[in-house]
Amino acid sequence: MADRFNPKTADARWQKVWAERGTFHARDDSPKPKSYVLEMFPYPSGRIHMGHVRNYTMGDVLARYRRMKGMEVLHPMGWDAFGMPAENAAMEKGVHPGDWTRANIATMRDQLKSLGFALDWSRELATCEPDYYGHEQALFLDLFEAGLVYRKESAVNWDPVDMTVLANEQVIDGRGWRSGALVEKRKLSQWFLKITDFADELLEGLHSLDHWPDKVRLMQENWIGKSQGLQFRFKLSDGGEVEVFTTRPDTIFGSSFVAVAADHPLAAQVAETNPAAAAFIEECRAGGTTAAEIETAEKKGFDTGLTAAHPFDSGWQLPVYIANFVLMDYGTGAVFGVPAHDQRDLDFARKYGLAVTRVVADADKTDPVFEGDEAYTGPGALVNSRFLDGLDVEAGKRAVIARAEAEGWGHGTTVWRLRDWGVSRQRYWGTPIPIIHCEACGVVAAPRDSLPIVLPEDVDFATPGNPLDRHPSWRHVDCPSCGGPARRETDTLDTFADSSWYFVRFASQPDDKPFDKAVAESWLPVGQYIGGVEHAILHLLYARFWTRALNRMGQLDIKEPFTGLFTQGMVTHETYQAPDGRWLSPEEVEQRDGKLVTDTGEPVTLGRVEKMSKSKKNVVDPAPILDSYGADAVRWFMLSDSPPERDLAWSVSGIEGAWRFVNRVWRLVQSVDAAEGADPALARKRHKTVAGVAEDIEALAFNKAVAKLYELVGAVEKAKPSADRSEAIRTLVRLVAPMIPHLAEEAWMSLGQSGLVADAPWPDYDPAMLVEDEVTIAVQVNGKLRDTLTVPRGEARDTLEAKALAAPNVVRLLNGAAPKKVIVVPDRLVNLVA
Repeated sequence: MADRFNPKTADARWQKVWAERGTFHARDDSPKPKSYVLEMFPYPSGRIHMGHVRNYTMGDVLARYRRMKGMEVLHPMGWDAFGMPAENAAMEKGVHPGDWTRANIATMRDQLKSLGFALDWSRELATCEPDYYGHEQALFLDLFEAGLVYRKESAVNWDPVDMTVLANEQVIDGRGWRSGALVEKRKLSQWFLKITDFADELLEGLHSLDHWPDKVRLMQENWIGKSQGLQFRFKLSDGGEVEVFTTRPDTIFGSSFVAVAADHPLAAQVAETNPAAAAFIEECRAGGTTAAEIETAEKKGFDTGLTAAHPFDSGWQLPVYIANFVLMDYGTGAVFGVPAHDQRDLDFARKYGLAVTRVVADADKTDPVFEGDEAYTGPGALVNSRFLDGLDVEAGKRAVIARAEAEGWGHGTTVWRLRDWGVSRQRYWGTPIPIIHCEACGVVAAPRDSLPIVLPEDVDFATPGNPLDRHPSWRHVDCPSCGGPARRETDTLDTFADSSWYFVRFASQPDDKPFDKAVAESWLPVGQYIGGVEHAILHLLYARFWTRALNRMGQLDIKEPFTGLFTQGMVTHETYQAPDGRWLSPEEVEQRDGKLVTDTGEPVTLGRVEKMSKSKKNVVDPAPILDSYGADAVRWFMLSDSPPERDLAWSVSGIEGAWRFVNRVWRLVQSVDAAEGADPALARKRHKTVAGVAEDIEALAFNKAVAKLYELVGAVEKAKPSADRSEAIRTLVRLVAPMIPHLAEEAWMSLGQSGLVADAPWPDYDPAMLVEDEVTIAVQVNGKLRDTLTVPRGEARDTLEAKALAAPNVVRLLNGAAPKKVIVVPDRLVNLVA
């Protein structure tokens, strides 16, 4: 055997063996307990990056471990393959989106295979293929027939560069999440999925997801946004009314204005005769579109000249504004402002010189005049509020709602922040929506036997916009209902629809339907799902909705798609800049005489450690690293340097350290001999490591498992030849197999073991060996640690006292004096009070 492990030959050899034997193919009919491990599938952008490597390594370790624990494991891979980048490539490079996507898939598939992931490639799918999206079209028709799909004209977020509609969640700081273009508001006829029908159960279901990160559940809870409050009408000075919703009816005596959204009917009415109002409305439409951006934007308003009568005092008139921070799709699109107790309202009131009245006491502050620029939103007793004075906030809410309902001007109600999911996208590279439009019959579902409705190949991207609208023949079709001329829907589905059910298709892949109910349910829900926290709202909420919709339609008996969720940290790297401000890649930087310079000797400025990104060029390509160090060293580094939920800083020293560990294990394997004799301490260490590593992997605490393996390797290296040493090395090979599988297979073979280590069982351990025979006792004098004792567990109190008094440091400190008191806590400490 060579002194150094050779990954160039070992990696390829064992990957070939696993593939030929179908080692990781999941059997639907297996009698073993089933385990479904899944990482969020990648977008085929062209090459894998270190974030992919970390994400998939984590899932792979768990999948391999569970196989060794006797489970039938489903660990599949596929491609989230529709979307705008492919169309952008088509426009920029003159290639077909399908050709670009499939070429990227081929490259990335090879790269993933080179890392030795235990994936069931027989179930590979790509969402851009008709054998996937045709079934998605069938599910869309099921939703349509169940009344969960509808079409309406609505204000949408329009990306003027990508020429498509964006969901609110896809608008970041007022810009398209892919193009970066400033988003506009437009009115378009759109297809929607009725996710709001599931709002209550999606919210309630979060309580059952106790293996999800708290932060993700909170993000979804906030996004769903259940609010209970009062809906009531203000009488306007022109004889009309405006209806508002508030979650804080207790603050009604602190109101100083009423505001309506720019697209509220009242705003439109005012704009008909007031050009300045019309201009302000247009300004609002050009601004931010999401709640998050509206929250941070400067608060602006237009005084309509109307006033609203306070419901408890008709002589109290409140000015009515059109405001850029009021959303038409939340509540009624109109609010009353209470500046002292809402930061947004306070900013607005200070800007326009409106009254700011305190109505909730902050400690002993009861003065009606509210000063400062920070609203008080905490608890307190109501003040300056007439019949509400002295009540707490909740009692105040109930009192106002009761008066409103008794007097007939309002009622208690519940509203939701969540809006129906707009799934229409004006682009080519997506799932065609299976709907036909007929002048005579209206909207007609495409016949089931016409599925899949396949995208045409002959499309032109020279002109911006959706090529399907311009296609000479594809959109023209006979009406399935009357036989007359009709046209296909040319919008395609939001790509988040593709990823809302792919995990079901992985579990069951019949040709004639989206999935087989019994087979899918034998695997689902996904036991462990791994991916980035950036998908907390978009993908994860949509997948939960889609699963519940399938359940409501009787197609699945489960309601939640993912029992366990883990959100891993990012892979980061230092950033580098040239003197002219250009970002430099790590390959363009070298160290000379302790200084960072370019290859031409220019000084380099070292920047912050940040998430790897193409824009800052701090991306490390896995390919040359794999070529130099092999898959196992890369995998080991990804697991070892940081808790998996935290960011991992990539470093050359880190990968070199991982490579050294791989070779330490390799050298130990070569040192196995036929020596006899026992090493009880090493045997105990072996049993403890088996138990501890198993516990850590189950908890996804991979860095802790790695630390325990380092300790075992260190203990074996120090041990003298013995039967226990050889057994520890054979056990070590199985323990590292989920993490560094190529070396483990090579070592398993060299040790003369039968079969594959991937098929070997996880080592057993004796629980009795986990109990330490000896304990370390702290010896204190006057409460301060002065010495320690190593004694047999369960040592008698008087023996502990005698040994503590004989400890050298204690003898020196007491200087012949007897302690006034001796406190003994068996197996833990002895405290001598001098």
